[in-house]
Amino acid sequence: MDIRIEGGRALIGQALEEAALHLSTETGTIADVGSDVGAHRRIDASGLIVLPGIVDLHGDAFERQMMPRPGVDFALDIALVDSDRQALSNGITTVFHGVTWSWEPGLRAADNARAMLEGIERLKPRFGADTRFHLRHETYNLDAEPEIAQWLGERRIDLMAFNDHLPIADLASPRGKKKLAPMVERSGLGQDEFLGVVARVKKRADEVPGSIARLAQAAVANGIPLLSHDDTSPEQRRWFRSLGSRLSEFPTTLATAQEAVAHGDDIVLGAPNVVRGGSHTGWTNAKDMIARGLCSILASDYYYPAPLIAAFRLVADDVAPLARAWALVSETAAAAAGLADRGTIACGRRADLILVDAQDTRPRVVATIVAGRIVHLVDADRILTP
Repeated sequence: MDIRIEGGRALIGQALEEAALHLSTETGTIADVGSDVGAHRRIDASGLIVLPGIVDLHGDAFERQMMPRPGVDFALDIALVDSDRQALSNGITTVFHGVTWSWEPGLRAADNARAMLEGIERLKPRFGADTRFHLRHETYNLDAEPEIAQWLGERRIDLMAFNDHLPIADLASPRGKKKLAPMVERSGLGQDEFLGVVARVKKRADEVPGSIARLAQAAVANGIPLLSHDDTSPEQRRWFRSLGSRLSEFPTTLATAQEAVAHGDDIVLGAPNVVRGGSHTGWTNAKDMIARGLCSILASDYYYPAPLIAAFRLVADDVAPLARAWALVSETAAAAAGLADRGTIACGRRADLILVDAQDTRPRVVATIVAGRIVHLVDADRILTP
């Protein structure tokens, strides 16, 4: 049953235009823009803005559905389906669950990574959003290399990031004093026992660069985009770029971000940073980075409502016009992930769309459409039949 969206203003190119959209439910694409084509079902979008769905490259808020309190676990199926509902209600139509596989025991250990991959694959038919697997590989997790290489070869991974959170698992570092406690809680160990694990892991530091290079080579060979997480210097960004990583995720210094942009790399920052007015860790301010042209993608990070709110906050604060602000959460993110079929409103593109009421201070998603299917709707009276 094809769908016609009428009466709203759609973001087409760089401007909002009053244009009807005809969606093919058979192909899941935008069949026509602007012309008066009939459809079996119509959506009245009067007073609403029609936008491409949000493509969220990095979100790990699902972990709170799995373990809402330390040591309190919920079934994976419940957590993932509920996370899907949260994402859709906040306009996220393409979800990359950022699953950390670490040297740590507990929530981010091997069993959980395997269960998440299997769960995402098994539950895909139940999800409303296009849900994908983003492996956040802790680089000191050396024993996992053979299995990860196998996953890459089988193309079961959609994005892969190289993380190194070992430095913050150290009481001697300023950041470690703040971040160590949550790591210990997730692991299920006592602090002394956890620090013993850290000490053992550190002894294999010489093996880490070679492991990174081998996994990067496998990812590139299979067309899987690579991210480097928390780049600390221009030199580190250059090294990861030489391995095929063209996404710098949360660079920690201005010089590092400038190095990335100078060579055409994408920079991913957290949308919560924009919403809250700064980083919760005291690092770079995302709004300032966007104003300077040093951020091309915003991700939900740990809070699914953030991308939607952040884009409209950038407009309200005169940091960026709507087209540029929205590209940060849709078009540029899609392109960086190799998803050329979405992120903009045009004929032939995937019909991933959201209808947003932006009249109040907090934008509200009225409807979410994924591949031509209505998967979220809060105002049923807008559905009309001819």
